[in-house]
Amino acid sequence: MSAEPVLTADVVGLTKAAPVSRRGFMTVSAAVAAGYTLAAGPVRADVITTDTTGLAVGDARIKVADGEMPGYFARPAGVSNPPVVLVAMEIFGLHEYIKDVTRRLAKLGAFAIAPDYYFRKGTDLTKITDIAQLLPIVNSKPDAELLSDLDATVAWAKAQGGDTARLGIIGFCRGGRTVWEYAAHSTALKAGVAFYGPPVDPPNPLWPKSPTQLAPDMKAPVLGLYGEADTGIPVSTVEALKAALAENKKTAEFKIYPGAPHGFHADYRASYRKDAAEDGWKQMQGWLKKYGVLSHD
Repeated sequence: MSAEPVLTADVVGLTKAAPVSRRGFMTVSAAVAAGYTLAAGPVRADVITTDTTGLAVGDARIKVADGEMPGYFARPAGVSNPPVVLVAMEIFGLHEYIKDVTRRLAKLGAFAIAPDYYFRKGTDLTKITDIAQLLPIVNSKPDAELLSDLDATVAWAKAQGGDTARLGIIGFCRGGRTVWEYAAHSTALKAGVAFYGPPVDPPNPLWPKSPTQLAPDMKAPVLGLYGEADTGIPVSTVEALKAALAENKKTAEFKIYPGAPHGFHADYRASYRKDAAEDGWKQMQGWLKKYGVLSHD
């Protein structure tokens, strides 16, 4: 009998969300055609779609130690030396929501890149419909390899004319955890924004230290955006991370949105909360401007 997959905090927040009516959601075939993952549940019909006007967008091939990693990028067309912002995805692969976020960042003047760092498994995560199938794949990603993949993405962006002296990272769900991990790793990072990234990990030898354990090692200021009603990330764990960072005199700020569940920024899911999502995006811009990643208009 196979073991039950370990439900990490980010996944608990997804699977224990409030039940929703199917009204207002795309059909399965429409969601697939639009490029959304299905493992996260039904896809909202009124998703946010960002056009490519004024942008250069496309697929990236990023050189890593053991081959080429796919990715998706968006940048302002005809602009030299744009700041670089990494986009750390959720567990659902490089699907349309993550691509749209890169385009939103490009509209703000950034060269945004979302690397597909689960590519080595040889499975398109966006085509998996069951979270239980996804978990063994994404939970087997070693932090050391993840951080190396992100460093390789930065090198690729620099080679493409991005200004990596103005380097930022944003991430959602598992990608929010990645933001904290990368902020403890990278000496080049100027700022990060973590949307509901779990502060504490389940036991996993491939993940030596959780974000909270890494508090003494943080090298860049991070903004943490969390939902008060997140069933997988108790506010107490966010407060513990905040206290650990303060104790180590690290620059970080937190905003906890009352009544917001896990995934409140994910406009393709039932967890979307417009007010929290829009405010979080605004907070993200302010943070990246404050620390010199995005330009002040």
